[in-house]
Amino acid sequence: MDAQERRRGVARCLEQARGPVSATALAKEFGVSRQIIVGDVALLRAGGMEISATPRGYVLPAPTTGKKHTIACRHTAAQIEQELNAIVDQGCTVLDVIVEHPVYGQITGPLQISSRYDVTQFVDLVTRQEAAPLAALTDGIHLHTVLCPDDGAFTRVKESLKQLDILLEE
Repeated sequence: MDAQERRRGVARCLEQARGPVSATALAKEFGVSRQIIVGDVALLRAGGMEISATPRGYVLPAPTTGKKHTIACRHTAAQIEQELNAIVDQGCTVLDVIVEHPVYGQITGPLQISSRYDVTQFVDLVTRQEAAPLAALTDGIHLHTVLCPDDGAFTRVKESLKQLDILLEE
């Protein structure tokens, strides 16, 4: 299999995936190194394919059904799980996390978290990797883009986060 065939295969795998696919899993599938897959994904992106790298692997943008909202939050690293569960428990998806960095400006990290299972996987990964969340750069202040099925779900998200003292308000 040549490199172009492999990239077409990687694209097909991502199109057919029901969730994130890690570079390691793709490398195993195609019998190459993880770094080769990282390069393939970079070339696919350069060719116009929208591929997001989430903490759990590569994903293609999901068709959006519902309404996107942005919410401002502030909490400690220990409250990440509570925050994310408060959002997904209302039927919403956490699309990303955004912080304002003094040097780099806006930094966005794609998340694609839709369920308590996704939350657990994310929190476990952060713990295993001993990684600091992006909000650590901004004293816990950050934004999330959330996709909600309706405005009522977003209202419930805000109320849940307010009860947890996580919602950043004026």
